[in-house]
Amino acid sequence: MTVHFIGAGPGAPDLLTLRGRDLISACPVCLYAGSLVPEGVLAHCPPGARILNTAPMSLDAIIDEIANAHAEGKDVARLHSGDLSVWSAMGEQIRRLRGLDIPYDVTPGVPSFAAAAAVLETELTLPSVAQSVVLTRTTGRASPMPEGETLAAFGATGATLAIHLSIHALPRVVEELTPHYGADCPVAIVWRASWPDQRVLRGTLATITSLLGEGIERTALILVGSVLSAEGFAESRLYAHDYDRRFRPRGTAPRFPEGQ
Repeated sequence: MTVHFIGAGPGAPDLLTLRGRDLISACPVCLYAGSLVPEGVLAHCPPGARILNTAPMSLDAIIDEIANAHAEGKDVARLHSGDLSVWSAMGEQIRRLRGLDIPYDVTPGVPSFAAAAAVLETELTLPSVAQSVVLTRTTGRASPMPEGETLAAFGATGATLAIHLSIHALPRVVEELTPHYGADCPVAIVWRASWPDQRVLRGTLATITSLLGEGIERTALILVGSVLSAEGFAESRLYAHDYDRRFRPRGTAPRFPEGQ
């Protein structure tokens, strides 16, 4: 018996890995994270599977369900939206499973920031503009931010920011970032990226708050950075005709001679 933690992607049912799909279809028990996991993903569950929405459940209740499945020798598909590496609450579940000696593994998924960038048709790192992406959030009821992890601290780097779970604090986000990026810095808000009802707002730090309308809440992602509207950026050396790569040696004394 194994508990399979599976990143179910950002929303579109087909943004699911083949491994994730196959594991879901083989598990007689499926625990999924409420409205964040679309029904199209649950459709991969086998006939007769026990399918439970964990949104109203406590951590103790979730672990009890897993322990019952373990006692019955039934594999469990534990579905979380996006990717499990950030804000999934997987860590606390795994800690409990270790204590109970219940086997588990982890299958990654498409993260929401990647889905949002795809919707915007934007690369979040551009030569001479930004080469780092910071995934962060503001303090919320469930999880306060550690000291030092502030928007101002991240903003001082000039990196592209992907700010999660913070649409309710948009005025504060604007206030903290404007001194570092400038009022004309582009901002994009992507709500429910890859879902049929996805919405996109584009503006600047000076205008984005006034553009925010009704209904955009909870899972909206805020992207901030010059990459969102950059046009005059330098081309990378990666595809330059004279760039010396292992499989394309150049010059009289190439760094990677052919055959090496």
